[in-house]
Amino acid sequence: MTTETVKSVGIWMDHSSAHIMEFANPIETKIIESGFTHEEKGESIEKSENLLHHKEQHKQSEYYKKLAAIIRNHEKVILFGPTNAKSELHNILKADHLFANIHIDVKQTDKMTEHQEHAFVREYFSKSNFL
Repeated sequence: MTTETVKSVGIWMDHSSAHIMEFANPIETKIIESGFTHEEKGESIEKSENLLHHKEQHKQSEYYKKLAAIIRNHEKVILFGPTNAKSELHNILKADHLFANIHIDVKQTDKMTEHQEHAFVREYFSKSNFL
């Protein structure tokens, strides 16, 4: 098995952004923002707590859909990060038959620098722990 035939991606994520890192040489990071800003949160709180929750759910759903579209083009995926956002996304993907043949792992990690994220992805996919 070579890395050219296995399309692998590591995604460090929390609820506000995701760092997409395809397992390649060199690893490059693409960032996707959830789109729910602190300004919107402030405006929504003034209007109503219910509106805030609805708006936040909609933005989160769109964020997960963007990530799912990226994941769909890969065979092996590691979701990692400090919050439960990775588990929420994983549960959504497990419920969708389109992701049945994609190996997805979830790992709890702290906040990391870009260099640490790249090292984590490189180490993860260099080992046989995802087979």
